[in-house]
Amino acid sequence: QVQLVESGGGLVQTGGSLRLSCAARGSIFSINTMGWYRQAPGKQRELVAIISSGGSTSYADAVKGRFTISRDNAKNTVYLQMNSLKPEDTAAYYCNADLRTTQWVAWAHYWGQGTQVTVAS
Repeated sequence: QVQLVESGGGLVQTGGSLRLSCAARGSIFSINTMGWYRQAPGKQRELVAIISSGGSTSYADAVKGRFTISRDNAKNTVYLQMNSLKPEDTAAYYCNADLRTTQWVAWAHYWGQGTQVTVAS
């Protein structure tokens, strides 16, 4: 059983900062890419940022220069540092990990339960 446990969401004023964390827990053999997605009411879920096991990163244009994704492989944890937040960043943020539970199974995507980020204007 694998769970992605997120924390760090909340309410912040425009221009403020938040740091999201997501820890992968359970029987894990290996983790490849980890990432953050978000979904605002009435909109589709969209990619925010991803990071490979080697540390290569990619960001959505809307967050470049403001958000930073990082990971601690020893802790199976991915972080999202969000600075200069804007009202349009308001959404539920979901952690995602591409992982294997044993060396004999295929890679599979796992999702966290989501954490709400609300940016007040």
